[in-house]
Amino acid sequence: MEQRRLFHAAIFFPPGSQNTMSKAGLLCFRNKLALAPMVRVGTLPMRLLALDYGADIVYCEELIDLKMVQCQRVENEVLETVDFVAPDDRVMFRTCSKEKDKVVFQMGTADPQRALAVAQLVSVFLSLLMPHVFNKQGGMGAALLADPDKIESILSTLVKGVSKPVTCKIRILPTLEETVSLVKRIEKTGVSAIAVHGRMKIERPQHPVHCDYIQAVAEAVSIPVIANGGSLELVKSHEDIEKFREAAGASSVMLARAAMWNPSIFCSKGAVSVDQAMEAYIKYAVRYDNHAFNTKYCLCQMLRDRVESAMGKQLHAAQTNQDICQVFGMMEYYQKVEEEQQKRKERLQSNPNIDTSPVLDGDVVTMPVRFERREYPPQITPKMYLLEWSRREKLEQPAYETVQRAQDRAFQSTVAVGEKKYRSTLWEKSKKFAEQAAAIVSLRTLGVPEGRIGEENSGLVNKRKREEKNGELEKPDDQLNPEPDRRKRHITESLQKAEGRPDGDDARRSNANGQTLS
Repeated sequence: MEQRRLFHAAIFFPPGSQNTMSKAGLLCFRNKLALAPMVRVGTLPMRLLALDYGADIVYCEELIDLKMVQCQRVENEVLETVDFVAPDDRVMFRTCSKEKDKVVFQMGTADPQRALAVAQLVSVFLSLLMPHVFNKQGGMGAALLADPDKIESILSTLVKGVSKPVTCKIRILPTLEETVSLVKRIEKTGVSAIAVHGRMKIERPQHPVHCDYIQAVAEAVSIPVIANGGSLELVKSHEDIEKFREAAGASSVMLARAAMWNPSIFCSKGAVSVDQAMEAYIKYAVRYDNHAFNTKYCLCQMLRDRVESAMGKQLHAAQTNQDICQVFGMMEYYQKVEEEQQKRKERLQSNPNIDTSPVLDGDVVTMPVRFERREYPPQITPKMYLLEWSRREKLEQPAYETVQRAQDRAFQSTVAVGEKKYRSTLWEKSKKFAEQAAAIVSLRTLGVPEGRIGEENSGLVNKRKREEKNGELEKPDDQLNPEPDRRKRHITESLQKAEGRPDGDDARRSNANGQTLS
C-alpha cells in the first residue's frame, strides 16, 4: 500500500494548454481531495468510483518504468479505453475519457532518462503523470531519500523534458531539519506541488501520523503541500478530511486505506454503505473488463472483517468476473454488459466509414478489412487466389504469422508475399479468418482478384487448367497431412467444378509458425 511509497513525482497537462504557458498556471493543487497510489487497488474501476464519490484527483497503482517503456499504446474500441500493452500482451495500464484530466500515472524509477521516456509515452493523453520512486532495489525509494542528488536529477529532467507541471511525494525523514532541507531542494527543481506522508520509512499504519512535520514542510515552501497518512487515526468520515488538512496545515489531502475500505468517504453528502460501494465497484470492473483477481482483491479489502463470512468464502472461490457477479447476485447486469459489448464489436466490424486505403506501418502494408465468409463461394477463399497468383509469378508460397491478444482472444495475421508483408488492422475471431483477411489486404494492394461472388472471372483459379501430375486437390485445414512432401499441393481440374467441392474455409493451411501470444 501507500505506506511503502517514499518518493513520487507527478505531471499535469490540461486540455488546450500550450507549451509556452507557465507550468505553474496549468493546475492548482490547492483544496483537492485525492485517491492515493495503492498497489493492486488503484486500477481503473476504483479510480472511477472515487471520482464518482467526489475525489478531485486519482492516482493509479505503481508501475515500474522498465515494464512501461516496453509497452505499446492501444486504443480499445470495444471497451472505449486506451490500453498500454506489454510484449506478453498483458494490459499494464488502462484509462478512459471519464477520468481525463484527473488521473495520475505513477511509476517506480531510479533513472532520469528512463523516467522521461515513460513520461513521453503516456503523457500524450493523460492529464497527470506521476513518476514514483519507492523501491529500495535498483536505487529507488528509500535509497533515493539518502541520495538527494539523484532526486534532483530525476525531477529536473522531468520538469525540463515535458510541458506538464511536475509534483512529487515523499515520506518524512528521521528529523524535522532533514525533512525540511530535502523539500527545499525538491522545490528548487521546479515542481509544482509536494505530497508528504507523515510517517518515517520504518513506521507503519499503527504509528501516529506526524502532522507537525507536514505543517513544517507547508511553512517552509511556497508550493502547495498535500497531506497523506491520516486514514487510520484521523480520517473516519468525510468531515474528518478537513480536520486532518487543518491539523497538518496542508493545501490538500490524499487518502489511501480509508478510501480503499469505502471510496464513498469522498462524498460530501455522507458515505453510502459498503455493500452499495461494492456493487458500484463491480459494475465498473465488468464494464471495463478488469482482471478478475484484481477485482476480487479490492472487494476483499472492502469486506474487511466479513471476508471470512459465507459471501467472503464464495468470493475467494470466484475465478472470473462472471463468478463474482454470481456471488453478488449481479448476473443480469453482467449479461447486459456482455450483450452491449458484443453489439459494439459487430458495429465496429460493419462500419462503412472506415478508410480502406493501404497504409505502410513500418515494413507492413496495412488495411482495415475483414473476411466475410458469405461474400465468397463455399469452396473459394482469398488464400487460394493468393497462393495461385504466387505460383504464377514464380514466388514462394505465402507465409502467414498469426498472433492472439489476451484482452479479447482475437487474432491478427501478417502474410509475407515475395519481399513484402501485408496485414489487416482489424482483429478476427479465429486464426483462419485472420489469415484470410491478411490475404485480402495483399490481393487488393496488388490489384489481384480475390474470388468474391460477382467478381469478374480472372481465370486464376476457377478456369485454370493443371495437369494432375503437377499437383493434387488441396484439402480443408482439418485434413492436412503435416509431412513436408505433402504440403506442396496444387489445385487440380476438379477445382473447376466449384459446386462439387466439400465445404471448407481454407484451401490449405499456411506454412507459417502460428505464433500465439497469451
